[in-house]
Amino acid sequence: MAYADDCDTRPAAVLPATLKILVAGGFGAGKTTFVGAVSEIEPLCTEELLSGLSEGPDPLDGVEAKTSTTVALDFGRLTLDERHVLYLFGTPGQQRFWFLWEELCAGALGAVVLADTRRLADCFPAVDFFERRGIGFIVAVNEFDEGHRYTAGEVRDAVGLGPEVPVVRCDARLTSSGTGALAALVHHLLFMAAADRSARSAISANAVNSASSVNAPNSAITAISATSVKSWDGGNPR
Repeated sequence: MAYADDCDTRPAAVLPATLKILVAGGFGAGKTTFVGAVSEIEPLCTEELLSGLSEGPDPLDGVEAKTSTTVALDFGRLTLDERHVLYLFGTPGQQRFWFLWEELCAGALGAVVLADTRRLADCFPAVDFFERRGIGFIVAVNEFDEGHRYTAGEVRDAVGLGPEVPVVRCDARLTSSGTGALAALVHHLLFMAAADRSARSAISANAVNSASSVNAPNSAITAISATSVKSWDGGNPR
């Protein structure tokens, strides 16, 4: 029997590469709003209502109107192009849930740290967390209506950021603004990967082979071409 005639010889569809991005920041900084605004699917949220029991561990100074909080994670998805999909994971902001950050950061390529100028110090733990683990990140200043407007330089000095960390303005409620922040992050990760390649090219071939075996995140991000994010420059994903 001619089984070959009955077989489907069409090439299998190539699945897009998935890239994990974290959205972090302090309590009430706008992480859930950010993920919901940019996600192309209905986001998964694990919000619970705040109660009187939360008043002690979760002071509401500056965010008095907040009525709920994320207790595990937020999840959303955004297609960068036909070959790359971003998976967005929003971290919980309350200190008693920070132990979840370790699990969430596994395999992450980078992070957007949302800063609320009404409570700027609340973004310090997230900045420190990613710096200690060598995960590339940007700081996106979420401009709340009643918040003070600071320059990028003022935010950089206040948070103690190095000159290599981008600081961008963001309105977490707007899709275009959120995708613009993600574009800035991807550009930053591409720059970091290029700098890493240049540094590794200066050492011996044996050392390069050893380094590349433990540098999977950089390998993944370099698979994205610069043209993949061109359509994001104006905050409009493809």
